[in-house]
Amino acid sequence: MYQPVLLLHSWTRWLVLIFGLIAIFRAFSGWQGRKPYVGADNGMGAAFVGSMHLQLLLGIILYFISPVGVKAFETAGSAVMKDPTSRFFAVEHLVGMLLAVIAAQVGRTLSKKSTDPVLKHRKAFTWFLIALLLVLLMIPWGIWNPARPLFHV
Repeated sequence: MYQPVLLLHSWTRWLVLIFGLIAIFRAFSGWQGRKPYVGADNGMGAAFVGSMHLQLLLGIILYFISPVGVKAFETAGSAVMKDPTSRFFAVEHLVGMLLAVIAAQVGRTLSKKSTDPVLKHRKAFTWFLIALLLVLLMIPWGIWNPARPLFHV
């Protein structure tokens, strides 16, 4: 079960990045162009947040079935915290991505509750940008965190 979930988690990240970039672009252009908040803006925000929630679910499943997650539970965390790669996946990646999902959800909720269209766009842009920056920071690119393949097969 581990490999299929890892494969889904790996490939779904590209949906998060694509939807996030589109949602941020739409929010920024709507905010700066003082455009009305239309259904496509709402849809892209929903796609971004929905893909983030899917990633969170897959990540939580991985946390409980992956070798790193199992090791974290078996050693009560002490050995995991001493190994930078294990620590990244067991703690840093999990916390960073959870904060990203929260930021995306806050942006969607605040933008939906606002009555002024420009304010909707500005709130969506701000929170979606924070969420996407956290995602980009916590993806294992191998730059400042452990390297993982960009595409698992």
